[in-house]
Amino acid sequence: MPNVADVKDADFETEVLKSDKPVLVDFWAPWCGPCRMTGPVVEELSDEMTDVKFVKVNVDENQETAAKFGIMSIPALYVFKDGELAGKQIGAVGKEELSAFIKGSI
Repeated sequence: MPNVADVKDADFETEVLKSDKPVLVDFWAPWCGPCRMTGPVVEELSDEMTDVKFVKVNVDENQETAAKFGIMSIPALYVFKDGELAGKQIGAVGKEELSAFIKGSI
């Protein structure tokens, strides 16, 4: 069962920046083809990487957060650690590449 929470502008700080463990944020939109390909990969990894929190932010519904982090292209996968941006990956990637990116960022 995937463990990926939907995060809104209002709870981004609490859910991501104040999290006690590293967080992968998947910035996406429903109309984005590569985002729909990346979603299942993020969900698979959320089951396997229990030391990382996984969340999704719909950029259409949460433009304040998307603007704050300068999201221009999606999918944009950002890793936050201790409230700071630790790494970013723009564009669709496969499971192995995403896993290596997350491990390299935390």
